[in-house]
Amino acid sequence: MVKTNKLRYVIGADIGGTDIKFGIVDSEGRLYRKISLNTKALEGVNEVIAQLKKGIKILLQSSPYKIDGIGIGAPGTVTPIGTVEYPPNLPNWKIVNLKQIIEKEFSKKVKLENDANAAAVGEMFFGAGRNKNSFIMVTLGTGVGGGIILNKKLFRGEFGAAGEIGHMSIDFNGSLCRCGSLGCIETFVGNSYLVNEVKDSFKLYPDSKIYELINNDLPLITPKIISEAAKLNDNYALEIVEKMGSRLGFALASAANLTDINLFIIGGGVSGFGRILITSINKNIKLRVLRPIKPRVKVLAAKLKNNAGIKGASALVLFENKF
Repeated sequence: MVKTNKLRYVIGADIGGTDIKFGIVDSEGRLYRKISLNTKALEGVNEVIAQLKKGIKILLQSSPYKIDGIGIGAPGTVTPIGTVEYPPNLPNWKIVNLKQIIEKEFSKKVKLENDANAAAVGEMFFGAGRNKNSFIMVTLGTGVGGGIILNKKLFRGEFGAAGEIGHMSIDFNGSLCRCGSLGCIETFVGNSYLVNEVKDSFKLYPDSKIYELINNDLPLITPKIISEAAKLNDNYALEIVEKMGSRLGFALASAANLTDINLFIIGGGVSGFGRILITSINKNIKLRVLRPIKPRVKVLAAKLKNNAGIKGASALVLFENKF
């Protein structure tokens, strides 16, 4: 029997390069059941969509509540008509009308948005962005995403591609990014790039606590391991986090100078580096923003943490006329 009350319930899905996270969220922002499935990104478009359908189906069949709709955060450019276009971290995708596919499958209202935009909406309604007029959300994970809230409205740009902070270049001679450009901030702080950089320089730091945490098994290095070592005051891990913060600070200072938005909210898996990373970002932004902006710049950790994508995707449906 389906329960009913004044609350509304929706399914939120957050498509990442590694996993798709799903959950049932109510209009107060409470997360009920949460599941995660492998994205199977390397197996192509059809397999990713099959995984998305599978997770939604599991929640629909197990929910004791009437589900009002489905919100989806997806990587890459998401257009107003619901197409996902050339997401850098989903190989072999071109232009896919994901909204239409999911609506046809489940006969439910579907709202689709860029994943970082969705996370920004989630923080605006349920997290660190509540009661804030404007801010820029940065999501750190497989890729680096960004979402812009301007005067309590999601700024999408002319075609829905605004906010791609991860693809701001900070080195015109830098490494090739999955998007096709060079020196994008994502190539410095995205999960895989970060881990590869650590593996390349790791041998220079034989006393690092990282060795203990991975039992000298190099393939086991992850951002989480680096974070754990940093919390143990490992000098090499602290140096890595400080370097991440400086690079992000450089990019976000440019964003602040361009937009005159002075609040940055940092979320996503790599944001688990916590206070050390936030402090480094804040310090390096202040070194590079214009003098009138400097006193107003603030960097906050996201409150929704790893649930930002799910709650943000849900908010797309729950508050569709409010942003």
